Amino acid sequence: MTYCVGMLLDAGIVCLSDSRTNAGVDHINSFRKLNVFERPGERVMVLMTAGNLAITQAIVTMLNERLASTEGTSLWSVPNLFEAARHVGDTIREVHRRDAESLQAFGIDFSASLILAGQIRGERPRLFNIYAAGNFIEATPETPYFQIGESKYGKPIIDRVITRGTSLDEATKCALISMDSTIRSNLSVGLPLDLALIRTDECRIARHRSIESQDPYFSIVRSEWGQALRDAFNALPNPDWSRD
Repeated sequence: MTYCVGMLLDAGIVCLSDSRTNAGVDHINSFRKLNVFERPGERVMVLMTAGNLAITQAIVTMLNERLASTEGTSLWSVPNLFEAARHVGDTIREVHRRDAESLQAFGIDFSASLILAGQIRGERPRLFNIYAAGNFIEATPETPYFQIGESKYGKPIIDRVITRGTSLDEATKCALISMDSTIRSNLSVGLPLDLALIRTDECRIARHRSIESQDPYFSIVRSEWGQALRDAFNALPNPDWSRD
């Protein structure tokens, strides 16, 4: 399992993913699930993946192979992010046509979900949630974020905090709290984390950071957020229904 979150703000984009796969008592692996496609100043895209690792790796490999080709559509040739999302969706369908029947014969579902975020010069930053069937939806001012993977534990803090007007720094803090909540509640999500920030109209990665367990800021977030929750809990009055 995994957890990825992408946030679309007036100030730019925040993308955060974990890197854990095949989690169990004695079998834990790490694979990068956040992929960057960038021509600084002209276009930048971040693609985060969740689902069957072999499927999502095949999708990313095919996208990279097409970047090197002078023929056909690629993430370098699409005119806007909507067409980039269509291109990713078409690639998912191609992998499905090739592999889905064989997977089904072994009782394996074709599972893949992706978040595509970025900006191409001449349009606004955009954020898409792409499904296993290759169809997708786009973020709106009312729904400025998407999650894929193990999303339920990290959703409440985002719903309470994030709006389109949230700053990149505040959104980064919120994303890390959301990730920490998920890590604490689900063994299948874990460090290291991949963080990518894009500032509006820069069309490049402003920050790309790998966050390990010893990361000073993430350590502060984990300890102080936990203490703040305990303090808030202790400050609430106990129920008194004796007079009902």
